[in-house]
Formats: sequence, structure tokens, C-alpha cells
Amino acid sequence: MIVQKAAYATRQTGWTQQRADSCIALISMAWGASYLLMKTGLDGLGPFNLIGLRFGIAFLVTALLFHRRLRKATLPVIGRGAVLGLTLFGMFSFLMYGLQTTTASTAGFLTSTTVVFVPILQMIITRKKPQGRVVAGVVLTITGIALMTVQDSLALNRGAVFCLTGALLYAYHIILTDRFAQKAEGLLLGILQLGFAGFYGWIASFFFEAPSLPAGTAQWGAVLGLALVCSAFGFVMQPIAQTYTTPEHTGLLFALEPVFSALLAFIFLQEILSVQGYIGAALVLCSVFVAAAKPGGLLRRLRRRLTGTPFPSGAYRKM
Repeated sequence: MIVQKAAYATRQTGWTQQRADSCIALISMAWGASYLLMKTGLDGLGPFNLIGLRFGIAFLVTALLFHRRLRKATLPVIGRGAVLGLTLFGMFSFLMYGLQTTTASTAGFLTSTTVVFVPILQMIITRKKPQGRVVAGVVLTITGIALMTVQDSLALNRGAVFCLTGALLYAYHIILTDRFAQKAEGLLLGILQLGFAGFYGWIASFFFEAPSLPAGTAQWGAVLGLALVCSAFGFVMQPIAQTYTTPEHTGLLFALEPVFSALLAFIFLQEILSVQGYIGAALVLCSVFVAAAKPGGLLRRLRRRLTGTPFPSGAYRKM
């Protein structure tokens, strides 16, 4: 079924689902690098303090860049930004505390179950079953992530519960972003959620921690990297890109995080994956192509090129 509203938006903005998926893949790459930066930042800062600094700086930068657009924010849009910021704050709070109280392999696997929660939550909300290729992509993703990250037993301790809760909030955030981005400008939502997430982080830090600034150059570099690249770019572009793709695609593309994280660890830390790990990385990449591919789409494009048949203009298929 062709969605005329999405087709109109595609023609007006130049965004296509392929471009949106590519943008989300870049965001996933940035968030893959965030694990290295968070490790450095948490050496001298509390989790809530780091959340406040990260998202607070990101909000100030994006608000200055887009202050004219921000003036157009209405109360309903601000309310949606507050809700997205709350889920964002909750997600990172559970994730950081989970990483502190469980093994890295267990935390990585459980956090990556976001790709399972997204289609499950989507199915519950819409009362529709996910498409077969999405289910196949989820199975490949979970198998691949398990091969990449799981090297010890998965004990469901308190840290594991934290990570699992963070993954559930992550999935809910993806679905909320998809819904809210259809009713408001994605850029405004992206900026506002940064401000609210930072605000919630500072409030929690004042109550439960001793707020402080980064101690040295390395910590400042980590905080600025998290704020400008992972947050300002990532969480502002996410709602814009999600306007032109599906929640299932978003969840699966974000599953590339451990692949990018492993690649960056190899480049900067000289960490080498095992054969099992490389097989898992290949499965994760395959899962994205399986879930994103349109049945018969490649054959149709080849046939059109061979016969010279023009492509239909403005056709956007909502999957």
C-alpha cells in the first residue's frame, strides 16, 4: 500500500527510505564508538552526572544552531520532547548501571535484544504480525550478536535485569519516536529530547551523586565526543530519518552497534575478534540486508534497466 503523505514528503525533502536507513546506519556507527567514550567518562563521573553533561551540552549546541526553528515549538511538541527525553534518560540510566554490575558479554547481549523488543512491541500496539523477512532478520541478528558477545554464562542477576530494562526502553523510544515524528517536526523533537534528558540527568545527579566537571583532557574529550557526535548528531537526526523508514528497520540497523564497536576496538585498542565473533558480525550484517530487502525489488530494478522502463515517481512503500 502506497502512503501518499510519505510520498509527498519524500518528493519535497529529497529523503528516501534508503537514505534514511543509511543515516540510521551512520548513527549506529557513532553509537558504536560511544562505548569507548563512556568507559573513559565513567572513570571520574557518576552515571547521572555523565548523562547530564552529555545531553546538556548537546542541547545547548543544537539549540544555538537551530534557535529559530526551536521558537516554533508548541506545547504539544514540547510535551512529546519531554516524554522522549524521559525514555532516553531511563534507557541510559539502566544501561550504565547494568554495565557496572554485570559482565560485558551479558550486558552487550541483553542490550541488543532491542531488535527483538521493537517488532514485539510494534505487534502489540498495531495488532499486526511483523513481516516474515523482519522475523528472519531478528533471528539472524540475535544469533549474530550472541556469537559476537557471549563468551560466558548468562546469569540473570541485577545487572542483567537493568540491561534488559534498558533495552526495553530503547525499543519503546524507537517506536515513540516513529509515532511522534509523524505528528511534529523531527528536528524539534530531536533537540527537545536532548534538553529534557540532560535536565533529568542533572536532577538525578544532584539527588543521588556529587555533580562535578570532567577532571582532565581525556574525560573532556570523551564527554564532548558523546555530546556532539553521539548525541547532537545521533539523537537529532534519528527522528528525522525515522520519518522515512520503519521501526523494524531502525531497530535492526541499530543492531550494527556491536559490529562498529568491535571494529573501532580493533583499530584503536588492537582487539581481535575470534572466528566465532567474525561469524557473528557477518550474520548481523546479513540480517540487515534480509530485513531491508523488498521481495523481488532487485529483479524489478534490473528488468526496468534492461528494458528502459522508467521508475514510478514518488512511490514510497510503507513496509
